[in-house]
Amino acid sequence: MKIVVTGGAGFIGANLCRHLLAADGVDEVVAFDDLSTGFRENLDGLDVRLVEATILDPEALDAAFEGAHSVVHLGARGSVPRSVADPVASHVANATGTLQVLEAARRAGDLHVAVASSSSVYGANTQLPKVETMATRPVSPYAATKLATESYTLAWQTTYGLPTLAFRFFNVFGPLQAAGHAYAAVVPAFVSAAMEDRPIPVHGDGTQSRDFTFVDTVCTVLTQATLGKVTHPEPVNLAFGTQTNLLEVLAELEDILGRELPVEHMPTRAGDVKHTRAANDVLRSLFPDVEPVGLREGLEATVAWFQSRH
Repeated sequence: MKIVVTGGAGFIGANLCRHLLAADGVDEVVAFDDLSTGFRENLDGLDVRLVEATILDPEALDAAFEGAHSVVHLGARGSVPRSVADPVASHVANATGTLQVLEAARRAGDLHVAVASSSSVYGANTQLPKVETMATRPVSPYAATKLATESYTLAWQTTYGLPTLAFRFFNVFGPLQAAGHAYAAVVPAFVSAAMEDRPIPVHGDGTQSRDFTFVDTVCTVLTQATLGKVTHPEPVNLAFGTQTNLLEVLAELEDILGRELPVEHMPTRAGDVKHTRAANDVLRSLFPDVEPVGLREGLEATVAWFQSRH
């Protein structure tokens, strides 16, 4: 069984490659990545074939997808602030890139495709928890591109019969997540600052809350979805209904590290959503035996990984 992971050298992709290699029946894992935000070293020590190419290249996709069992499409231009700075680049990578992946999957014989959308699609809709059937109201270019990602994916299922599954990710964190750049996600930004004895950068007052999901939990779901070729006609939240604000994350990190962490409050970022929490009824119905890794355990593993790098 051959599985292709677009964005396979990225944070989630490289962790997924590890999970897939450990799964029964998987003979080959192909990481398809242009290394624009992924890193070759994320795949060090793994028996993975890296195809260095862009998802905008149909010929490269066709070659990589030949003989595959299924595709996990994680390749994207991430970050809300990055999309605010350059919306066209985000659209091309995320919307057009997804279209190219879906068409390549059709040409390869209707491969199963699981794709990564985002909780950001809920945007200005303040209802909690976030239920998949509620109205989407993107408030950033990134969110709009992710809505396009899942819309294309589900339209290809309806129109062409392509077996697809569109997940909405909620604030995934864990080892391999990059820090040290302007668009770093909150957990690596916090942990990296703590490791380097810098003030913790908190945008706004820190009361904004998120449904944090540890990367191993995400990879467990993605592995089951891929091997079982699970499909669903609507988007599926990939999170477990928790709600933790940034100051609470900071307190957990202080407890793990055994010291107080100074904070630097910064302006609220354009396109940020105040609160997210997922309804998980659909996810539980499709993957009833997946037990999520708790926030504390996930933060401890993330801190340990950062400490190993420092």
